[in-house]
Amino acid sequence: MTRTAPSRIHLFARIAAVTLLAGGIATAAFSQTTPPARNIRIWPMPETVSPEGRAAAMASANTPMPNPLPPMPVIRQLVGGMQDAMGAKLAKRHGVRIEAAVIAGVPVRIIYPKGVNALGKGPVLLNLHGGGGKVDSGSLTETIPMAALTGVPVVAVLYRLAPENPYPARLDDALAVYQALEKDRKASRLAVYGTSAGAVLGAQLLARLTSLGRPMPAALGFFSGTADASKKGDSESWMPMPGGGLELEDSYKVPRTDPVLSPIHGNLSGFPPTLLVSSTRDLALSGTSIFGRALLERGVDAQLVIFDGLPHAFWTYLLDIPETDQANALMANFLKRRLVPSSRPQAR
Repeated sequence: MTRTAPSRIHLFARIAAVTLLAGGIATAAFSQTTPPARNIRIWPMPETVSPEGRAAAMASANTPMPNPLPPMPVIRQLVGGMQDAMGAKLAKRHGVRIEAAVIAGVPVRIIYPKGVNALGKGPVLLNLHGGGGKVDSGSLTETIPMAALTGVPVVAVLYRLAPENPYPARLDDALAVYQALEKDRKASRLAVYGTSAGAVLGAQLLARLTSLGRPMPAALGFFSGTADASKKGDSESWMPMPGGGLELEDSYKVPRTDPVLSPIHGNLSGFPPTLLVSSTRDLALSGTSIFGRALLERGVDAQLVIFDGLPHAFWTYLLDIPETDQANALMANFLKRRLVPSSRPQAR
C-alpha cells in the first residue's frame, strides 16, 4: 500500500483543522492578524503532552498553509482524500465494515463493528461530522474508533454542505435520519455525537427535538464546539485560525439567538447526559466550557474533559498519539454506558 508522505499528511491535517469550524474560508488574506504574542499556536509545547503528541502537534502547526487556500472543490477533494487514507488505516486496525447507504433520502456511512451485520432494532450511534459545515472532515475518523470501542454501529450523516445549502439544510438532514432511526427503536436506544461543527449540529438537533416535543436520545457527545452563534469566546482570541473563528456561515435567516440555532438560549433542562471534550489550545474551548456550564445550571448531567496543550479536535486527525486513544476511549465509554445497560459498572 502506498504511504502518504508525512509532510503531506500534516498539510491535510492543517487544512482539515482550519475547515473544522472556520467559516470564513474564502477570505482574501489568510495571514495572521492577531498579535503573535497572543497566538498560542507558536508557544512551546508543555511537557504534560506525550512526546508523540508534542511531535505531531508541532509538525502540524509548522506545516505551511497554502496562501491563499484552494477553491472549495479542491479543499473538499483534499480533505476527502485524507479521510479515505486515514479511514482505510483505521478500518484495518479496528476490523470494522463500512457501508454506503441512504436513510430518509440522506446519504450516510454506516460503520459496523465486528460481529454486527445490520442495524436491526438495536442501539445506534448517530454521528454528525465536523468540517465547518462545508467539508467532510470526520465521517470516518470520528466514527471507526467509536464503532469498534463501543461495539455499536455508527450512522454518519453526510448532510448537505454550505455554502450551496445554507442552514438549516444540514439540520433538516440530521433530523430526517434521526427520525428514521427512531422508527425502529426507542430514542433511548440512540445517542448523538459530533466534533467541531458536528458538535454544533448535535446540540441544534436536540434543540429541534425539544421544540417538537420529541423524546431525547440517551446521550449527547459534544466534542469541541459552541452552542451560541451570537457571541465569540475568549479562546478564539488567543487561538486564532486562518479565515475566521467558530463562524459556520456569514448570515442566517433567523436571529443568532434563535433557540435552535443557538441552543444555549433555549430550554436545556431536558437535554440528556452530555460529555463535553476540548483542549487548552482549542479555539472552541470557550464555547465548549460555556455550554457545559449552562447544562449544569439547568440540572443536566454534564461532564467536561479538557486535554492539555493539544489543538482543536486533535482526535480526528492526529491519530497515532496516546491522547487520541485516551479521548476515543473516554468518549466510547461514556456513550456505551448510556446505550448498552450491561456495560454499566456493577455495584460492589
